[in-house]
Amino acid sequence: MGLKRAFDVIAVVSTAAVWLPVLAVLAVLVRCKLGRPVFFRQERPGRHETIFELVKFRTMTGARDAADKLLPDAERLTPFGRWLRATSLDELPEFWNVLKGDMSLVGPRPLLVQYLPRYTAAQRRRHEVRPGLTGWAQINGRNALSWEEKFALDLWYVERHSLWLDVKILFLTFWQVLARRGISAPGEATMPEFLPPNDRPPREHCH
Repeated sequence: MGLKRAFDVIAVVSTAAVWLPVLAVLAVLVRCKLGRPVFFRQERPGRHETIFELVKFRTMTGARDAADKLLPDAERLTPFGRWLRATSLDELPEFWNVLKGDMSLVGPRPLLVQYLPRYTAAQRRRHEVRPGLTGWAQINGRNALSWEEKFALDLWYVERHSLWLDVKILFLTFWQVLARRGISAPGEATMPEFLPPNDRPPREHCH
């Protein structure tokens, strides 16, 4: 077991007495306020693009329109769900992913599987390490960053990651969460869909 992996396991297990009770209380609250399922599960690409099932707390309703299609995220995100995201408590179940070895405490955030064919060769390097609960991009702007800025910060981490850098990122994440900065991009529940530059709609210019 590598030093980074050992650090992840020891950190999660040694703090279980703190986060497990919080997880249990939140599970009950999610069940009462949003119903079932309590957990949101979705396939994400991990290290070397290996697909795993990410587990988070559910933050949105299952509301659908007349055509039985899910409403946009912003319309399904409840005030309680917004609070969970603002405090990052919706990410708490991902400790299970860390224990399983799917994720690390620190690394590029795992994105959608559908984004895989859209990456440039440089952007694809974010999968050279395990994805993380938090990362260099998360403490430097989070969802207020553009996709290009996020990927540049992810690559910076991939090329320089170390145990001491991970400790620094974890420490700074604590303050970032308290400040509730960069929770979402302007006009979005979280971030707009990632599209290659040629597929993005043109920006409107003011005259």
